[in-house]
Amino acid sequence: MVRHWWIRNYAGGTGDPDAEGVVTTPDGVVVATERDNSNSGVSLLKVLRYDVSSTATSLNATAEWNLTSDLPAVAANSGLEAVSWIPDTYLTAHGFHDEHTNTAYDPGAYPGHGSGLYFVGLEANGTIYAYALNQSGGGYTRIATAPSGFAGVMDLEYEPSAGHLWAACDDTCQGRTATLDLNASGRLAVTAVYARPTGMANYNNEGFAIAPQETCSAGHKPVVWSDDGNDSGHALRSGTLTCTS
Repeated sequence: MVRHWWIRNYAGGTGDPDAEGVVTTPDGVVVATERDNSNSGVSLLKVLRYDVSSTATSLNATAEWNLTSDLPAVAANSGLEAVSWIPDTYLTAHGFHDEHTNTAYDPGAYPGHGSGLYFVGLEANGTIYAYALNQSGGGYTRIATAPSGFAGVMDLEYEPSAGHLWAACDDTCQGRTATLDLNASGRLAVTAVYARPTGMANYNNEGFAIAPQETCSAGHKPVVWSDDGNDSGHALRSGTLTCTS
């Protein structure tokens, strides 16, 4: 059952953000967008934050970060597809390497960024970029860059119980997913690649979500794929993932 829906605007109340990825964080609901559909031929790589506690049907972004100038130039429909968030506690405990300072990541070096970093995925090159986003809006610092293992990345999902950052690709990559973990150098590296589930056709799956650990039953928890093509009249398909701790 749909509990609520929203029309999303940019911070000024205008535009039609082409939302491609979404994540719920302590900062709010954060969306990765690749263009303004009101000007759909132009790439506009923005991350937007929304307060979804409102009962209004139209929401203005409470903060936005324009990453266009910091990322490779891409076609309007090949931009940001994915966004995830990883807490500072995990990153510092595992020695995450800050490419901006060329030292171990120190959250204190980025005042106002909140309690974690945002990881966005670019469809055009399959690369993952980590950012400290100043929560007052606008300001950002790129912390790290990592290949997803795919030519294009369509979604990113952090699995806290396992410490994995999952990267998902669509039918371009035969529906495969990969896990990335922090290696001994503190950098994200691909640790496993998985084929799409047996029995699932090579759909244009652009979304991938993993249920929380507390949903585990008999050693498994739900996962959901979202099909951008709505093949056979279905936008969502579910499966299971082995629970780890």
